[in-house]
Amino acid sequence: MPVTVLLVDDEPLVRAGLRAVLEAQPDIEVVGEAADGAAVIPLVRQLRPDVVAMDVRMPLLDGIEATRAVLRTVAEPPKILVVTTFENDEYVYEALRAGADGFLLKRARPAEIVHAVRLVAEGESLLFPASVRQLAAQYGEEGGNRAARAAMERAQLTEREAEVLRLMAHGLSNAEIAARLIVGTETVKSHVSAVLAKLGARDRTQAVIAAYESGFVAPG
Repeated sequence: MPVTVLLVDDEPLVRAGLRAVLEAQPDIEVVGEAADGAAVIPLVRQLRPDVVAMDVRMPLLDGIEATRAVLRTVAEPPKILVVTTFENDEYVYEALRAGADGFLLKRARPAEIVHAVRLVAEGESLLFPASVRQLAAQYGEEGGNRAARAAMERAQLTEREAEVLRLMAHGLSNAEIAARLIVGTETVKSHVSAVLAKLGARDRTQAVIAAYESGFVAPG
């Protein structure tokens, strides 16, 4: 089955460019388009895309609020890939905190766009980990957020789960973590699932943001 994508951007040329790049791939299908975040929820419910590629800045409802709305109201929400002009934009970090699964630069090369969609759909690696660290260092609270620290303490991660979370935060995939720890990939998947459940995170991106927000992992 192809990865299905909904494009949301107020610039028709951006949507056309993304559609052309993605539909050139045999394993990706663009199932719809929208010009504003306000149209996302009905389209997500109607089309059930795997991934929503969504502009972070739009006139009526921006990507941050649209992300929150989707995650709050859709029972099985899609992965959300925020599309942005500037990677060090505070809006991008807020979108990740709101629940977005990653971000994509509008100037990205076609191969990078395709890779980002596939990676977010698979959910087994962190997209642009170095940039996420940079955003956390720039916009996260120094020393961590009190509520995030309390949540991390309540999670009571085991020593191995904590190790897996640190490796996730550095951008290692499940296969790379397995090689580093000399365990099977299925074992790593079990540890990742446990970390997500204990942190109340829907995916590894949210778990990593929680790790940075709590000060469990230093963003530098």
